[in-house]
Amino acid sequence: MISGSGFFFLQQQLSTEEGAKMAAAQSDRDLPSALCAEFLNFSAKDTASRWLAAADLKQQVYRHLAVYVPRILCLGPSGGGSSREEQREEQREELACQLLLLAPMEWLLLGEEPSSGLALLQEKNQPSPLCGHVFKVGEPTYSCRECAADPTCVLCMQCFLGSVHKEHRYRMTTSGGGGFCDCGDAEAWKKGPYCQKHTPTDNNRDTEEDPVAQLPADMVARSYSIFSIILRYAVDMLTWDQEDQLPAGLEPPARGDTYYCMLFNDEVHTYEQVIYTLQKAVNCSQKEAVSFATTVDRDGRKSVRYGDFQFCEQAKSVIVRNTSRQSKPLRVEVMHSSVVAHQCFALKALSWLGQIIQYSDGLRRILCQVGLQIGPEGENSSLVDQLMLNDSKMWKGARNIYHQLLMNSLLMDLKYKKIFAIQFAKNYRRLQTDFMEDDHERVVSVTSLSVQLFTVPTMARMLMVEENLMTTIIRTFVDHLRHRDLQGRFQFDRYTAQQAFKFGRVQSLIGDLKYVLISRPSEWSDLLRLKFLEGLDAFLELLKCMQGMDPVVRQVGQHIEMEPEWEAAFTLQMKLTHIISMIQEWCSTDERVLIEAYRKCLSALSHCHSGLPDGEQPISLSLAGHCVETFRYQVSQDKVSIHLPVCRLLAGLHVLLSRTEVASRFPEQLPLGELSPPLLIELPLRCLVLCAQVHAGMWRRNGFSLINQIYYYHNVKCRVEMFDKDIIMLQAGASMMDPNHFLMIVLSRFELFHIFSSVDCRKRYREANKDVIQQNNTLIEEMLHLIIMVVGERYVSGVGQVEPFDEVRREIIHQLSIRPMAHSELVKALPENGNKETGLERVIDSVASFKKPGVTGRGLYELRPEWYKYFNLYFHHYSRADQSKAEEAQRKLRRQNGEDTALPPPLPPLLCPLFASLVNLLQCDVLLAVEGAVLQWAVEPSGGGWTESMLQRVLHLVGVALLEEQQQLENSSGDDDVTFNYTCKISRPGEAPSTSGSVLALLESLQNAPHLEVHKDMITWILKMVANIKTMRERTSSSSSVTISQGQGPEEMVRDRDKAERKRKAEMARLRREKIMAQMSEMQKHFINENKELFQQSLEDLEASGSPADTSPPSLEQSGVSQVCVGPRRMGGAKHRQLVTCILCQEEQEVRGHGRAMVLAAFVQRSTVLSKNRLRNLPDPEHHDPLFMHPDLSLGIHTASCGHIMHATCWQRYFESVQLKEQRRQQRLRGHTSYDVENGEFLCPLCECLSNTVIPLLPHTHSPDHSVDHPSLEAWLKTTNQHIAALHVAHRKQSEGVSEGAEPVVPEGFRVDFTPQNPFSSSVSEMITTFSMSTYKVGLKLNPNEQDPRVQVLIWSTCAYTIQSIERLLMDEEKPLFGSLPCRQDDCLSSLTRFSSSCWTAAPPATAHTHCIRLLSALVPDSQVENTPCVLDIDMFHLLVYSVLSYSSVHSLDQSRQRVVDSAHLHLLHLITVAHLVQILLTSTTEEVCMDEDSVGSEEEEFTCQLYNTLRNHLGSVLPEVSSGWQLCRCVKAGVLPFLRAAALFFHYLNSTAPPADLLVAGPGQWEALCSYLSLPSNLLQLYQSQHTLLEPLIHRWCCHPGVRQTLRGGGVIVRFPRESNRLIDLPEDYSVLINQASSFTCPRSGGDKSRAPTLCLVCGSMLCSQSYCCQTEVDGEDVGACTAHTFTCGAGLGLFLRVRESQVLFVAGKTKGCFHPPPYLDDYGETDQGLKRGNPLHLCAERYRKIERLWRDHGIAEVIGHAQEANQTLVAIDWQHL
Repeated sequence: MISGSGFFFLQQQLSTEEGAKMAAAQSDRDLPSALCAEFLNFSAKDTASRWLAAADLKQQVYRHLAVYVPRILCLGPSGGGSSREEQREEQREELACQLLLLAPMEWLLLGEEPSSGLALLQEKNQPSPLCGHVFKVGEPTYSCRECAADPTCVLCMQCFLGSVHKEHRYRMTTSGGGGFCDCGDAEAWKKGPYCQKHTPTDNNRDTEEDPVAQLPADMVARSYSIFSIILRYAVDMLTWDQEDQLPAGLEPPARGDTYYCMLFNDEVHTYEQVIYTLQKAVNCSQKEAVSFATTVDRDGRKSVRYGDFQFCEQAKSVIVRNTSRQSKPLRVEVMHSSVVAHQCFALKALSWLGQIIQYSDGLRRILCQVGLQIGPEGENSSLVDQLMLNDSKMWKGARNIYHQLLMNSLLMDLKYKKIFAIQFAKNYRRLQTDFMEDDHERVVSVTSLSVQLFTVPTMARMLMVEENLMTTIIRTFVDHLRHRDLQGRFQFDRYTAQQAFKFGRVQSLIGDLKYVLISRPSEWSDLLRLKFLEGLDAFLELLKCMQGMDPVVRQVGQHIEMEPEWEAAFTLQMKLTHIISMIQEWCSTDERVLIEAYRKCLSALSHCHSGLPDGEQPISLSLAGHCVETFRYQVSQDKVSIHLPVCRLLAGLHVLLSRTEVASRFPEQLPLGELSPPLLIELPLRCLVLCAQVHAGMWRRNGFSLINQIYYYHNVKCRVEMFDKDIIMLQAGASMMDPNHFLMIVLSRFELFHIFSSVDCRKRYREANKDVIQQNNTLIEEMLHLIIMVVGERYVSGVGQVEPFDEVRREIIHQLSIRPMAHSELVKALPENGNKETGLERVIDSVASFKKPGVTGRGLYELRPEWYKYFNLYFHHYSRADQSKAEEAQRKLRRQNGEDTALPPPLPPLLCPLFASLVNLLQCDVLLAVEGAVLQWAVEPSGGGWTESMLQRVLHLVGVALLEEQQQLENSSGDDDVTFNYTCKISRPGEAPSTSGSVLALLESLQNAPHLEVHKDMITWILKMVANIKTMRERTSSSSSVTISQGQGPEEMVRDRDKAERKRKAEMARLRREKIMAQMSEMQKHFINENKELFQQSLEDLEASGSPADTSPPSLEQSGVSQVCVGPRRMGGAKHRQLVTCILCQEEQEVRGHGRAMVLAAFVQRSTVLSKNRLRNLPDPEHHDPLFMHPDLSLGIHTASCGHIMHATCWQRYFESVQLKEQRRQQRLRGHTSYDVENGEFLCPLCECLSNTVIPLLPHTHSPDHSVDHPSLEAWLKTTNQHIAALHVAHRKQSEGVSEGAEPVVPEGFRVDFTPQNPFSSSVSEMITTFSMSTYKVGLKLNPNEQDPRVQVLIWSTCAYTIQSIERLLMDEEKPLFGSLPCRQDDCLSSLTRFSSSCWTAAPPATAHTHCIRLLSALVPDSQVENTPCVLDIDMFHLLVYSVLSYSSVHSLDQSRQRVVDSAHLHLLHLITVAHLVQILLTSTTEEVCMDEDSVGSEEEEFTCQLYNTLRNHLGSVLPEVSSGWQLCRCVKAGVLPFLRAAALFFHYLNSTAPPADLLVAGPGQWEALCSYLSLPSNLLQLYQSQHTLLEPLIHRWCCHPGVRQTLRGGGVIVRFPRESNRLIDLPEDYSVLINQASSFTCPRSGGDKSRAPTLCLVCGSMLCSQSYCCQTEVDGEDVGACTAHTFTCGAGLGLFLRVRESQVLFVAGKTKGCFHPPPYLDDYGETDQGLKRGNPLHLCAERYRKIERLWRDHGIAEVIGHAQEANQTLVAIDWQHL
């Protein structure tokens, strides 16, 4: 806080320029300039004492505010000026507010100097254990999955790192802003509620003590009065609705006529609409309009015009007129400037209150009391109530500030938090109604505070009891869903955007209900029971409105015309799923509640049933000697609905009766007598029949809405409270009915009764209509499947004797039986509970083993073999596709393990007593009759009367029955209590009407049926089980307690025989396989022999491309001659023809200079991968001189190729067709493709690799003529100087046309005017031009110009840069220099180098001569050439390449045939190597190390020191003194190595010389091999020593260049050698560190606003504000986002970014190309989490990051983007340039 001492500071500021400015400003604004003096003479202390003495404090304060507020705040137009001015203005306002308005209040409050007073308060204060840190947008939040009471309990990063939870399983998310940290709230955490910082100390005062008592009494009184005045003022101003008047007491003394036109935010209009409208209304620039729009979006309002009333009114009318066409207009108001000023100050005052109370808990409590004190008006009159109830009328900024204050005050004080919660609950309905009408997001609505209040369990229960909260929420919800049909059910209209918006708002109520119910009570009070049941009544009313909604009727004849609305109903169902589950959990904790709830639910259901119009037409069914009464109803004709929530809730409660054993303990209290089982099963059964009929294709004409409904009914999100509960309801009904009756009703509802009841049912009726037969077959399968589910699905705690743990385990086993799955897939396949938990982690390790992922892919779980036996083919959650996949996978597994392929049902768990009678379904007569019928059809398979699936299901049912019987026998003590005797029943032959064999006999006859080979194993298993059970029965009857041992019965013999047979077959198959393989390999050899020439040919090709296949001929090796690639002793490439095949026409051709041109597809791009200076600006294309490359390599041109070769003519035809196609495509659809034809891009016709040019293939160079002598360096330099002098003269003649002075001495045979003939055919020359122009275009970003002398230089440049970047890659990956490059790179370098050596033929010879002269002048000073760069500013490798390649043109003039160009190459290499050594020594930095190797150094060290001292003589004190020659020597060797390696690559490709063996492997001996290959001495300094006299003057000239001293003294970038390879930035190991950095990153343009999509550049580490209007800039006349703009400065148009909030890597190339790439961060399960949806902790995977880095250094990003866009067309549609 600024105290009295601040005046001096202000005076100083004002006295200088500021004062002048202010005075000027005031004269503009017609304010008396006396104000300035008044500001300076103002004393806060005096003002405070004056106030204190006053009788009416409020009047005094108001009068002060009335005078000063309008004079300080909102003085005139904002915007318009530059942002610097705006910032100054803001600072001025802040300062004035602090000094003139807030300082007096601080003095008054504290009674002393504010800064010391506040410090004292803070000292005395005992801080609250609550953290209360309010989250910013995008800040990371952590929730412990083991200890949090619910998922809304979160910690901020600081608390989390200091808590016990960081060792637990936790979830990390990014905050939407507005919540706060729950550290210190004991109710939020099961354990570990405090972090280290917030752990309460032992001497802490008793929590009940009032903190106000700690403060001095007079301060308390003053605080009360100040707080109430300020808070009342702020509330009045923020809820003020008159634009022209001010509240009493605040009218300004002099009222001006100035107004603001204020624009407010809404959620309806888009940015574009607002920007467009503003440009029209207040004619501002686009930039200003964007800035206005951004501010409006951020703060909720912004003044767009300042002036008199008329002026502002006019702007308002334009805005309203322009935005009212589609929707309601933007809200605009014209407000008096004083009103705006007071509103601004009201916000500042609220923020000030929030800061002041941070110093003391006592002050915080006083503020709470002031805020919640009920005024004279009674109900809802406190200040906080007034704010809450006017919430929806305020703008966004105001809401944010007062919500923040509520959080800092009321929510941090537990006593007042309760009082506030009660007020909030009292007004709940009204607040929610306001929110529905409001059009702001929930985040900025006061209703979002419910998450802070309702999630505290004690508070939720208190509100439930005292304010009847549960009922209130549900009733409010039901009231807002107004659409009903005649029966009172919900009926949703078409789901428009408007409705979805409304519906979304209503759903927030369900969220609140979820908070209230999320933790179930451990003990119940009578009041709580009463209120909960009241709430349940309201909830049942809601469910009754849903029961039977969206009914469907089958369409017959014609297709449905309009798809009916179904989404809203399912959205509602999904939202309520957790609520329904939670209500059941609440009921399960208290018996009385459970019984009462069951009663209520049952009466609600019977109320629903009474509304059913089904009471008509009773019918009687009889089958297999049983008879049942039911009524006629057909799913295929009558209405049926999927929504039956009342029914399903009852099913859930029924299971709870069983699980809590209430049913067996208090049967008399339950209304079980009122249950009518046929009625209970009726509705769920109809729903399941509907699904079966949809599967059978009977509802095809009902369109997609029905298919979607069925899909969601079974989907994991809904099934827990839909499909699963329907099965349970059928189980409950079946367990209370005669099983025969149950099955007959099922048959009747499936409309299959007539099939099984007809007299000759086993003869299967023959219908003419094939469709009907097929439908019926599917229905029979579905019905059998349903019976399997009703009998076998016992893994629900309460139906079977299992724990919830077993249920999850079974789900996982069945998911992993389909295939191994990733963790995220398993999580998706399991239902979540209200806490977003699936229970997966508790179970997974016991049933599955985890396989870690490699560099791609994800980690997978595989099922452990001991769990295979639990596999159930008819698992009820399998979809049809899953089922067939699982069946296939399991059979395959069993075959691999050499077992039989039967998939028998697993042993089912025991049923609970309430459901025990379900077993009888298995042995009832109706089921036996059905089974018998199906088996009979299978025995006599004629016509399409049955299917194998049907048989398989019957076999499964038989198996389940046998397992039941076996289980009962094993668990029984004697023969008498086994009531289940299935074996006897299946051995009996059929009843009178259809006398056929027994089920058992039918099975035996099927065992060897040829058409049922697949089911043979299963039938064998069944017969074995029957035999086993018989033996068991015999044993128990003979002696009632003999243990059962399974003897080797006849069926085991059968099984063994089967095994042997199977083994024999497998053996035969193996032999047959081997024989075939042998035959194939024989044929292969034969083929190779036949076509020897072909194979030979391709081998030669390989050699021709210079790949390591061609090691030197053996004779050389023996004669001890080493390989040399440069100089007169070099070895020429073998004299072989290079034959290549065109990929387009498949024709073969030799590469010849005069033949048809062959070309290689290539991609040329600018690159900064090797750059050592990213700050350097991109060159100006018109005037840039590329002849000397600076050693910082800040921008290079890289060429890559996919290695595919075409005829030039074929390629041209192909490219023309691509262009044509593109023109046609552009007429059809606008939009980008993955390649840009206008820039010459195309995809390689073979591999679809992105390319933008072609390199012509040229023949190898000839071997040197060894007969010519090799001049010394001195002689060569002399001759060359003469040549150059001659050229200088010739050039002058041409330009000036006069010959003056003596003719220079010209060596014989040198002809200046000689024009060598072009060695290439026209087609080759044309291709040379093509590639030259592409390189020129990409390198300089200019239109092609063949006359530009820079063309050649750019080609040499791309040659040098590409070799350098490949050398760096090989070095960093520690691969050998030769032999490890992939073919495509090898071919590319080879063609590129040969091309570069010949490109001068396409240009006038003079340009090449000029380049050559200038290049040599850098080494050998030449008086005729001006401004040569200094030796530190030249990259030596580029110099070497340029001079070697340009020298050929000068050499071609020498017709004497006495010199070879190779000696020149060698001398150039020697000279440039010496220059490089000088360069390295000049820039070396040796750290002094005291390990003197040997006192006597080697020759190498001695020479190094000599050279270094020479340089010191020339440069004096600029170079430090170095004592250790050994160190210098090491430094030089390391520094020069990259240069030598690159030179070796260059000469290898230039002269096609095979590399020596030592360089084909990585390892020792590299240095010597390298030096000898380059024909250099292995002690490089001998070069300098041997030519000492010649080089000394050159070195002197190099050092005396003024640039050297300047650079070494810090005048420029010093590049040290060896240049370190660039790496991508280091990323933190833990992802949340990044999220935290990003959350504190503010947008650099919109004043302190949090960036929405912070994005990190992986190349240089800058954080950017991506994907937003505020940071768009203009590049080449187009608006581009921050990332795209950044790529042009940082990566020459190419960028790699990490989008922090999305956790995904973004690749961008140019403006139209980009793609997303998986991030290098993985969770513990080896999966990436793009979008941070799962929230598992993420850690850096170094291998994956290295892979991305390798892509970048290999220049492969553009290619990856091309492939990604080609593969995924949706990527093409994204506007990458706006990111």
